Amino acid sequence: MTVLAHVVPGPTDDRDLSALYVDHTGAPKRISYATYFNAFPAGYWSQWTTVEQVTLTVETQGEGTLEVFVSDASSQSRVAHTETLAGRHTTRVDLSLRGRSAGGWFWFDFLPADTDAPVELIEANWSTDAAPRTEGKASIGITTFNKPDYCVETLRALADAPSALSVLDTIYLVDQGTAKVADEPGYDEAAGQLSSQLQVIEQANLGGSGGFSRAMLETLDAGTSAFTLLLDDDVEIEPEAIYRIVQFGRFTTRPTIVGGHMFDLLNPSVLHAWAEILDLKYFMWRPGPPAHSRHNFRERNLRATPWTHRRDDADYTGWWMCLIPVEAIKRIGLSLPVFIKWDDAEYSVRARAIGVPTVSLPGSALWHVAWIDKDDSRDWQAYFHARNRLIAALVHSDYPAGGRLFSNLGRIDVKHLLCMEYYAAHIRERAYRDVLRGPEHLHEEIGTILGELRAERGRFVENQVHNAPQDIPFSREGRLTFDIEVDAPPRRPMLPAFTARHFARHWSKPSEPQDAEPQVELVRRDATWWRMPRYESAVVTDAQRTSAVIYRRDRDFFRAQFQRSRAALNEVEKNWNRLAQEYRAAMPDITSPETWRQTLLKGD
Repeated sequence: MTVLAHVVPGPTDDRDLSALYVDHTGAPKRISYATYFNAFPAGYWSQWTTVEQVTLTVETQGEGTLEVFVSDASSQSRVAHTETLAGRHTTRVDLSLRGRSAGGWFWFDFLPADTDAPVELIEANWSTDAAPRTEGKASIGITTFNKPDYCVETLRALADAPSALSVLDTIYLVDQGTAKVADEPGYDEAAGQLSSQLQVIEQANLGGSGGFSRAMLETLDAGTSAFTLLLDDDVEIEPEAIYRIVQFGRFTTRPTIVGGHMFDLLNPSVLHAWAEILDLKYFMWRPGPPAHSRHNFRERNLRATPWTHRRDDADYTGWWMCLIPVEAIKRIGLSLPVFIKWDDAEYSVRARAIGVPTVSLPGSALWHVAWIDKDDSRDWQAYFHARNRLIAALVHSDYPAGGRLFSNLGRIDVKHLLCMEYYAAHIRERAYRDVLRGPEHLHEEIGTILGELRAERGRFVENQVHNAPQDIPFSREGRLTFDIEVDAPPRRPMLPAFTARHFARHWSKPSEPQDAEPQVELVRRDATWWRMPRYESAVVTDAQRTSAVIYRRDRDFFRAQFQRSRAALNEVEKNWNRLAQEYRAAMPDITSPETWRQTLLKGD
């Protein structure tokens, strides 16, 4: 029998490892393993793998009752098996996966007996006697830039997890930072435990696409692994999730990209999204249905959340945790050389074209700072958001001139300008002009583009950070707070009028002197796209008022940048067919191991 997943025993906690139900007296009434990390996602195993039957094995000590449940895609559940427990006891239950591809979970509960020997879980797992498609292992690729503390914790967690190590070949830690992981306290001990399974590679900062491509290339060159498992650096892992994702990849009916979910590191029971999709008409990524995002399992567990029982299909999966078959890498190459952003989504689209699907696997996840706590579209990453989205669309969009892509990009440019985010608007214009230069610039500038973007930051007032509280200027109208029920964003039918009204004011009304006292003060979370356009200037602080930046309206810059951005975007749209041909023709070369090898060696 091959173990597919181990149950993680332990008391209930913020990471939802188990659920404890009590009666009105406070005494344990039912201990349920119908939780994200311990229930078995039957619908996904039924749809995507060769497994037709799984065996639940539960070893217990004490007295009580074991109930095994199965649910369907509508979340309706029933008891499939009941067993009385006494003393040291081993229970085995066979459960069929046939006909469950639409969804459903398997799990078990304990009902403690009213005795002095309550039931205790010693060990449990889900296993199968089916043969996997491949018995190959995975090599991990961790790309890091100045996150040595996180990386050491990841290495420690792996070193202490023999089950995870049993499905791994090599851990490639691609260090692209100046604060080296090898210099971090605790590294030597973790490296000693991992021994030859760990290889640290130091290279120039080529972004996530450069680091992950290096890990893919190393895996290809070693020639021993069946998969590359990509992991982000600023995460906390559950080693059991790594074991599960590799086992799932081994049993898939065909080579499949398998992604793990992302939980919020600051709110550990909150899930980022159930499945990521691409809206091809706009060529824009987004989570699935809104109800499936930011779900808190502490508030509503699997039993109380019907949509978690349906199988959801993904268009792509983030490279915070992503298993890629080596078979796919050999056929479609490595990442696009785009530094960061869109490398993961584009790769899944490219893989799907050769019959390699992407699956987001429930029960396999890690913890990452969620996007809701970041807004990288205002900083230098705005360039990569715009350029790489355009490149991915040029390569893959089947809509004439990208469908609604250009109207959406134009609206984003206007939003940045109305919010006085002039640096973001400026470098997005550069992104459009760089796309016009053709695919050759991608490898040529991957090691220098970040420095060039950062060099331009100082010219823009909104990038000048006041880090000392005493240096934060006061505003004429003081600090404003908002009630979201009263000051909500305009509804979609009102957006054109909202945009036209504020655009006319920003275009026509002379701006105040650049050294004038700011008009208002806002906390960052309140500095939204529907509030910022109202003001002449704003001090925007963090929640604790320990740092701040100032946004100032500049009519002359607004006018000139709008015209430049619109002209550049129009030029890309006018040349869409030519550019699409150029980028599509260049794909086999710019994603090939040979070309990437030259770039990586040059960076070294």
